[in-house]
Amino acid sequence: MTTTDDTPADPVLSSLRRARDRFFSGRPPGDGIPEDLAQAWRRARFFGVPRDLAAPPRVRPPVDSPLLAAARPVLDRVAPTLSGAMGLVLVDSRCRALWSGGGRYAGTADGMAGLDLSEKAVGHNSTALALRTGRRAEVHGPEHFLDLWQEVSAVSVPLYEPTAGRPVGTVTVVAPLGEGRTAHPGAALAEATAHAIETELLGRERPPERVLLDAYLRQRAEGAAVVALDGSSRLVSPEAARLLSHETLARLERHATALLRDADAGAATGPDTGPATGPQEHAPDEFPVPDDEFHVPDDEFAVPDDEIRVPDGAGLTIRMTRLVHGGAVIGAVATVCTAARRARSAERRGHDRLPGLVGTSRPWRLAVSRATELARAVEPLLLIGEPGVGKTALARALLGLRGTAAPRVVDAAEQVPGEVPRWCHALAELPESERDGGAPPLLLRHAERLGQSDVAALLSLLEERPAVPLVATHTPGTPTGPCLSRLLDILAARSVTLPPLRERVEDIPALLAGLTRSPSPGRPPLTWSLDARRALEQHTWPGNVAELTHVVREVAERRRATGPVRREELPYGLRVPPATRRLSGIERAERTAILEALRRHGDNKARAAESLGIGRATLYRKLRTYGMDQA
Repeated sequence: MTTTDDTPADPVLSSLRRARDRFFSGRPPGDGIPEDLAQAWRRARFFGVPRDLAAPPRVRPPVDSPLLAAARPVLDRVAPTLSGAMGLVLVDSRCRALWSGGGRYAGTADGMAGLDLSEKAVGHNSTALALRTGRRAEVHGPEHFLDLWQEVSAVSVPLYEPTAGRPVGTVTVVAPLGEGRTAHPGAALAEATAHAIETELLGRERPPERVLLDAYLRQRAEGAAVVALDGSSRLVSPEAARLLSHETLARLERHATALLRDADAGAATGPDTGPATGPQEHAPDEFPVPDDEFHVPDDEFAVPDDEIRVPDGAGLTIRMTRLVHGGAVIGAVATVCTAARRARSAERRGHDRLPGLVGTSRPWRLAVSRATELARAVEPLLLIGEPGVGKTALARALLGLRGTAAPRVVDAAEQVPGEVPRWCHALAELPESERDGGAPPLLLRHAERLGQSDVAALLSLLEERPAVPLVATHTPGTPTGPCLSRLLDILAARSVTLPPLRERVEDIPALLAGLTRSPSPGRPPLTWSLDARRALEQHTWPGNVAELTHVVREVAERRRATGPVRREELPYGLRVPPATRRLSGIERAERTAILEALRRHGDNKARAAESLGIGRATLYRKLRTYGMDQA
C-alpha cells in the first residue's frame, strides 16, 4: 500500500491494522502485506524507534536554507488555501522539517517545523519514502510505524535541484485519514506546490547578470545586432558596434537607466496594473508573453509604429525589451533591426506558424525552419527521420503552405504495383502550361520501401523535370540498393533530418497539451502530474511522437480516476526509470524483452513470466537486478 495507489478502502485498512498488531506482537504480519511495507517496519524496529513515541524528536534547523528561501514565497501563497485540518510541510534532503502550515495535525500543537522525519527517528513515513525512491509517495494510517500517525494520511512529492537533478527535499500534504477515498485529497496540491518551488529554485539559480547575458547570447545566436544594458554597464555585439554611433549607444544607456528607475518607482508605489511588456522570469503556472516595442518618451527616437528610430542610421530601428528577474526589472536588451531583417523576420514568422505542428525546442525549430526555407521553391524535398517523428505531418503542412492543390499521397509501404510509375508518367506528360501551377504535388511516404521499378520511374521523372513538386519521406535503417541510393543522393541536396523525440523532450508538455485537448465525450480533459511528466521525459521513445500519441490514447481509454494522471497509471515500460548502471548488450536485450512482455500482458507478472519461459521468482529477481521493481 505504500505507493501512489488508491487509498485503501475499509477492508484493506482493517487488514493493515491487524497485520500491524501481529507485527508488534512478534508474529509475521501475514502474506497480504506488501513486502516493502513489512521491510520498512522491520527497519524501524532495528533502528529502535518506539512505536508509542509521543512526538518526533526535534533537530536544529539550518541557519540559512536556500530551499526554504526559495520555497517561502510559494508556501505563503498556498497556506491560506488549505482547508480543514489539512497541513503542508517542507522537508529538506536530511528529512528535517523546515516549515509547516495549515491546520492542527499530526498530534503536534506546534506543527511540524523543526522535526526529524527520518526513518531512524520516526519509522516509515511518506517523506522518507519519497526521498529514497525519488518519486511521489503516499502513506496512509496503519502503514505508519508510529501510533501517533494512525489516523493521518500523507502524500510527499520530491523536489529536485534544477541543475544537478538531485532531490533537495519534499513537499508533504497531511490530512486526516478518510475511509473509502480513491486518492489522497492533497495529491494535486502537493504536485502543484512542488512544481512552483522547483520553478522558484531554477530562477534563483541564475543571478541577474546571468539572465542578462543569456538574453544577449540568444539574440547573438540568431544573428542580431544586439546591445544588453543594466544601467551601469553594457554588452555590445560587433554588429551593433558597426551600425550604431557612440551617441546612439549613450542614448540607449540613458533609456535603460530611466527604465530601471521607473520600475523601482512603480514597485514602491504598488504593482503595475497595466499589461506586461517584457519577457519575464515568470511565476509558476504562468508563461512569458511576447514583448511589445518599448515606448521611448523622446520625439527624436519615437515613431508611430512604436519602434525606436536611429537618427544616424538609414533604415535602422531598435526594439527595446525589458528583462524581469525575481519580480524586478534588471535591465534591457536592444535589438537593432535593418529594413531587410524586418522583412525577413515577418516572412519567417509567417512560415514558422505551420498548422498541426507543435514544438519550440531548438532542434525542432531549426529543422522546421530549414524545411520551410526549402519548401518555398517548387522542387523535390526529402524529409528524413526515425519512425514516428512527424515527417508526414510536416510534409502536409509544407505543401499546404505552398497553397497548391491537395497532394496525391502514395505510401510505398502499402503500394499497389505500378501506382508510382503511373503517377510519375502522368505528371511528366502534363502540358507545359500546367506543370508549374496546376499540377498537384506528390507526397511519397516511406521512400525506403520503393520497388526497383518505382525508383526507376522516379529517377526518369527527375531527369526530365528537376523541379517536380515532390515531397518524400525516408526512414533510415533498411538496406538500400544502388538504384535507391542514387535517388536518395539526388534528393540529399534538398533534405532535412527531423530530430527524434528523445532529443527534444522539452516539447513533451506542449505535445501532451495538444494530444489531450479534445477528450472523449463525457470524459474530463487529461492533465499530467509532475511525476508522470518526469517519467515521460526519461523515456527513450523509440517510436517518437507516434508512440507518445499511442500512450496518451491508451491512458485516456483505460483510466477511471479523476485528477492529474499519475506515474502509476502509465504503461509499465514508462513507469520504470532508466537503468542505474551501464548494461551489456545481452542485459539490454533481456530488459527490453521483460518490459515488452509486461506491456503485452497488462503488467500481469505471472503471465509475463510464463510468456518469457521463466518462473515468477526469476522474473522478480531480474526486476530487482535492473532496478525495475519499484515501478
